[in-house]
Amino acid sequence: MNIRVLGFTLFISLCLGISFAQSELNALVWCDHTDQALLQPFEEKFNVKVNVKDYEGTGTALSLIEQSRPGDWDVFVVDSVDVPRVAEAGILAPLNEADFPWDDFFDEVKLDDIHFVNGQLYAVPEKFGYNTLSFNNKNASEADMLDLNTLWDAKFEGKIAVYDYYIPTIELIALSMGMKPSDITAENLPQIKERLFELKKNTALIGGVVGVQTALATGEVDIIVGGGEYVTAVLHEEDPSLDWILPKQGGVRWQQAIGVFADSEKKELATEFVKYIVSPEGQARLATSSCYWAMPANSKAALNDEQKAILRWDEQPGYLANSYPYYIPDAELDALMLEAWTEFLQY
Repeated sequence: MNIRVLGFTLFISLCLGISFAQSELNALVWCDHTDQALLQPFEEKFNVKVNVKDYEGTGTALSLIEQSRPGDWDVFVVDSVDVPRVAEAGILAPLNEADFPWDDFFDEVKLDDIHFVNGQLYAVPEKFGYNTLSFNNKNASEADMLDLNTLWDAKFEGKIAVYDYYIPTIELIALSMGMKPSDITAENLPQIKERLFELKKNTALIGGVVGVQTALATGEVDIIVGGGEYVTAVLHEEDPSLDWILPKQGGVRWQQAIGVFADSEKKELATEFVKYIVSPEGQARLATSSCYWAMPANSKAALNDEQKAILRWDEQPGYLANSYPYYIPDAELDALMLEAWTEFLQY
């Protein structure tokens, strides 16, 4: 193309507002970040295409990172309890606390000992919820579900699905026995394991989120052990009988965090994305993502009254007080718990 034609092309492009180069951002995320309703406002504001790859489980993410080249990824959404190990592995870039609305986050999800490593912020809390009980309130009463020990009642034989993740499920079993998750030890694990195995007689299936959610929605089961609002909130409008509850013994609180990859070549833009996600507007869209709903970490999330009602916003003080953050055991206890879980799956 000669210079005169190129100049005319540039002139026409500027007049029409055409951009030759759109920046891209690559994010390794949980599925709730793949919703275009969440991504579009950021993409339009910064003229950027956000490419997302969703995964389940930090181990899977670490495998993907290991197979990638430095600079392939810019934004990382990760289980909050795993922030220290990925930060210490050099995967996350340090963040400036002043860039984020730290004072607006619910106190219980700040967890300074997790999001900060040696006094340095590496990831920001963005969303949280509960591993507890989901149920069909037409077939399992709220009164029944208020007590974890009801799960072993013969009337629910063949009507229970168990979420296939050993840490929260074993911790729920411990709660039913009067223990806190942090009370689990190698010495008392055999008693917890025995109680877990007793649950098998009432269990129809063990599966991932989609599997247990589908089983509840189709009526194959009436209860999900390890479920919560993340399972039923997206189904509420279609079937209000699909419910969830925090039993009197409490539940296990999960939460996710978002950070910037240390070897990202677009750290400034990646940080802007993190800032958007934890802003009131971004938090509202993330909390009500089409993949799953859950509580936003920012107490000023721009949710309407109906959305807040579905998320049990007004009940959160009690839920937060009667729930426990994931207790991550040391390597030895973790191996024993995983071994017990493997046996449970095969039992």
